[in-house]
Amino acid sequence: MAYEPDTPFDSIEGALEYVGLLREALQEARGTIDEDIALAEGEGATRRREALHIVSYKLDRLAHHVGASRRLLNDLRTLRRLLLKEREAAPEALPVPLLKTVRVRRLEARDDAGV
Repeated sequence: MAYEPDTPFDSIEGALEYVGLLREALQEARGTIDEDIALAEGEGATRRREALHIVSYKLDRLAHHVGASRRLLNDLRTLRRLLLKEREAAPEALPVPLLKTVRVRRLEARDDAGV
């Protein structure tokens, strides 16, 4: 029997949707703050402009954290799918170990150099 979430935050997908909505709201707020900064500069309201710059900085930091959260949630969703075999990985899609790639490139470079 599959698990049915009680609230939107009981699943990774629900959390991803929420984070996406939060990201959109941050972008809207950032646009509004930029307009307010321009307006404050035009009015010569120095303290208001400085306060709005702080708000802008805090919004940027929050947007950075929301982006990181979105990436983490996406990674968790992918790992859950792999662990529960909800998504089968194609053998050709699996990454080649870095060391093997470096060795192959060195051998190709030797062949090109005629060694």
